[in-house]
Amino acid sequence: MNTVIYDLVDNIAIVRLNRPEKMNALNMEMVRDFVNVFNELENKKVRAVIITGNGRAFCAGADVNEMNTMSIEEIARVGHAPMWERLKSFRKPVIAALNGLTVGGGLELAMACDIIIASESAMLGQPEINLGIMPGAGGTQRLTRTVGKYKGMEMVLTGQLISAWEAYKRGLVTKVVPEEAVVDEALRIAKDIASKSGFAVEEAKEAVNKAFDTTLQQGLDFERRNFYLTVVSEDGREGMKAFTEKRKPNWKS
Repeated sequence: MNTVIYDLVDNIAIVRLNRPEKMNALNMEMVRDFVNVFNELENKKVRAVIITGNGRAFCAGADVNEMNTMSIEEIARVGHAPMWERLKSFRKPVIAALNGLTVGGGLELAMACDIIIASESAMLGQPEINLGIMPGAGGTQRLTRTVGKYKGMEMVLTGQLISAWEAYKRGLVTKVVPEEAVVDEALRIAKDIASKSGFAVEEAKEAVNKAFDTTLQQGLDFERRNFYLTVVSEDGREGMKAFTEKRKPNWKS
């Protein structure tokens, strides 16, 4: 059984973490399956991706039993890094649809996505400190950049979980919906994004992500470069022409 599966809804992929008996805990098999799935999706030229979990959890973090048997060399040299690197290099927008427990590496996975939709039943947190370890895939960095130093410090140092609504108040999730509607809401947003120019979406996603890696001036320079690229692109010309002609644009990408 594959630990990561997907199906297509038109040009949108719904990726499901598929270890429900283990609360979708991340192990090395899942890392390999995740990379393979995203390689396939890139070849299929999908316009957006939704990630959710099968069963009662989005993802309960790393598989502690497996991690406890791995040597420090295995963890440092490979570990789960291929999964994060593959997601980072994926140019299409990725939406996390949190359908339950989202903790540890599960929250780090969600934060590595571009938009996060949470069900009302979702619980989020970085509980690694309770195991005598700490977050290792963004829990001290992306979380802090999102909720601020003091809220981030509290979550990391206490390991306490927060509700979906509290996560929404802290700016950690985009919106909260009933559990049965979380994938449908993610799909609605994905379809809206998929209706835009694929090239413009890719360039805009890249520019927004640069805001976390650069100074303001460097980010502004990068944004301006990508803006120029979209203006002179086929889709940019078509979109502006369609606007002046009061018609729907016919995107090339």
